[in-house]
Amino acid sequence: MVCKGTSLNVEVGFLYSFTGELYCGLRLGSRTLVASPVNMSCCDSVDGKRVLDDVKDYYGKRLKKSDDLRIPTACSTQQTAGVPLAVRAAIGEVHDEVVTRYYGCGLITPEHVDGCKVLDLGSGTGRDVYMLSKLVGEKGFVTGVDMTDEQLEIANKYVSYHTEKFGYTKPNVEFIKGYIEKLGEAGLKDNTYDIIVSNCVVNLSPDKKAVLTEAHRVLKTGGELYFSDMYADRDLPEDIRKHQVLWGECFAGALSWKEFAEISTKIGFSQPRIVSASLSPIEDPELKAVVGDYQFASVTYRLFKLPATKDESCEAVYNGGISGWEDTLKLDYNHTFKRSEAVGVDSELATILKHSRFAEKFQFEKISDALADEDNLVDPFQYISVHGQSPNACCASDDKPATNGGCCKPTEK
Repeated sequence: MVCKGTSLNVEVGFLYSFTGELYCGLRLGSRTLVASPVNMSCCDSVDGKRVLDDVKDYYGKRLKKSDDLRIPTACSTQQTAGVPLAVRAAIGEVHDEVVTRYYGCGLITPEHVDGCKVLDLGSGTGRDVYMLSKLVGEKGFVTGVDMTDEQLEIANKYVSYHTEKFGYTKPNVEFIKGYIEKLGEAGLKDNTYDIIVSNCVVNLSPDKKAVLTEAHRVLKTGGELYFSDMYADRDLPEDIRKHQVLWGECFAGALSWKEFAEISTKIGFSQPRIVSASLSPIEDPELKAVVGDYQFASVTYRLFKLPATKDESCEAVYNGGISGWEDTLKLDYNHTFKRSEAVGVDSELATILKHSRFAEKFQFEKISDALADEDNLVDPFQYISVHGQSPNACCASDDKPATNGGCCKPTEK
């Protein structure tokens, strides 16, 4: 949860994981409370706990509404262009106080969630949890995890309100206080969730590998992590990593896309699949001088937890029927399935489709000659150079790609 304050002139830059070292920092005006590398997890160190306490105080007590943010929002939390009608309707039914106190960016809306168990990492006041509560239906269930008491208080305040508004006989949401690196301590069990969502939160963790490992653990086989975050085109040098303002702007904490791909696949996820990507240039002259020719992009990836043995390549036929994507389902930048049209899929994609929630919406036919595994494009910068920027990327509008800074700028939950 990163932000800049109003009259308080608060800049929070905290919980960043880098290759070899961890850094924590929070600045009030010109006063730096923590600004040095630590040799253990920020969550467990004395300095890390102090930063967490300061951040909790800032988000719980000092910010009262999204308008209190010092810099105008780089991307509206209410952008709905291109979003299916059901999603827009669900957002419209979320209580005003929940929306007003929500500091997230954009919308993360995976397809075909009805009846699913969903986990939101860094859920804040619960806007996305309640939106998903409507979309999963009464037979589904949504859990939000956040570390801030005051935001959890607001989220819990409206459980009964939304249960009644959605016409449910009992709540299908819960909010848990906890850290996304330590979901086990929050009571989350193995193989529980169909989908995990997160919106520019993993970037801020002191231990991104722990976050991804925990996500993999609590997902069911065939489950998906669908999330947006900020990435660098290569590993960042120390002068960028330690730059306090860049901490607060969500750039200094960015993993390189290559390191992210290596970590996620080593943990056991499928290859990362790009849903959307857009450059996040830095316009400030002073910060541009620090960053030099390093580039950043806000990217939505999807990762799947697959069984140990992959299925054979085959032809997949989309039967249609997913609400909002009745005739065409776009799984990633390179795979769009049209209703009743056979598409050859390699071993990994066949495994994803057959073992995920999408299986019931497809028919599969054997093929005589196996298809070679695709060279899946994971590099968002290469994607952008070939395909252009995605209008649906985090912090982008329907008619203009993201150009105003980081995915997390400045409305982190």
